[in-house]
Amino acid sequence: MRFLLDTQLPAGLAKWLCQHDHFAEHVLDIDLARSSDGAVWHYAVKAGAVIISKDEDFAEWVRRGRLGPAIVWLRIGNCSNRALQTWLEPLLPLIVRKLSEGERLIEVR
Repeated sequence: MRFLLDTQLPAGLAKWLCQHDHFAEHVLDIDLARSSDGAVWHYAVKAGAVIISKDEDFAEWVRRGRLGPAIVWLRIGNCSNRALQTWLEPLLPLIVRKLSEGERLIEVR
C-alpha cells in the first residue's frame, strides 16, 4: 500500500512503514511540508496514496463527501517516534485490511 505522511508525523514513520512492506513518503521528502492541505490532498490523489495524518481537516473532507484519497486519522497525542510505532504496529494489519476493502476514513484511537 502507498502512504503519504502529513507534516505532524515524524519522517521516521515513513521509513518504518517501508520496513513493513509498504511504500511511504513524508511530505518533507517531496517538498510539501509547508504546502496547504489542498496541495497534499492533490498529490495523494495523483500518487494513489493514502494520507496518514493527525489533522482533522482531512477527515472532515472525507465525511463531507469530497472525492479523493483515503485517510488514516491518527488520534494519538504527542509521543516519541518509538511510542508511535509501538502503538501503531498491532493496528497496521487492520488498517491495511480496511483500506483494501474500500474504507476511505479510518480513525485510529
